[in-house]
Amino acid sequence: MNTFLSYLSITALFAFVLLPVLLGLARERRISRELREAERRREERLPEAAGAAQPLTATRRPYLRSWARI
Repeated sequence: MNTFLSYLSITALFAFVLLPVLLGLARERRISRELREAERRREERLPEAAGAAQPLTATRRPYLRSWARI
């Protein structure tokens, strides 16, 4: 019984540690998907004029920010 409780406590500890990480990853993926979709819709809506200067667009960093600095 003592071994079972030890395994259960370690599993619960991992769950408490990994839950914020997984939620942060899911949030970042959702935001990235929304940004890609908005950019695609913007490109479809605004046809490019021949020879017109292109506006500068901010690029998204490829690494994930820490959830603590949001």
